[in-house]
Amino acid sequence: MAGEKEGWSRLAKNLKAEIDEKLVEAYRGAVSLPFTKGDHQHFAVKIVDDRGIESLKILEI
Repeated sequence: MAGEKEGWSRLAKNLKAEIDEKLVEAYRGAVSLPFTKGDHQHFAVKIVDDRGIESLKILEI
């Protein structure tokens, strides 16, 4: 995970007036935020590691 001066902490500082700081803590975690099912009955999981390498998987509900 990113250090205290990286990642979500850095973004929150840069966007101070535009972002809800309570949500920054939720985004930083490893637990998904609640969501409602869409019309297409699929969801996506995206992982970004500390080097910026992304993995994306789309799954059916």
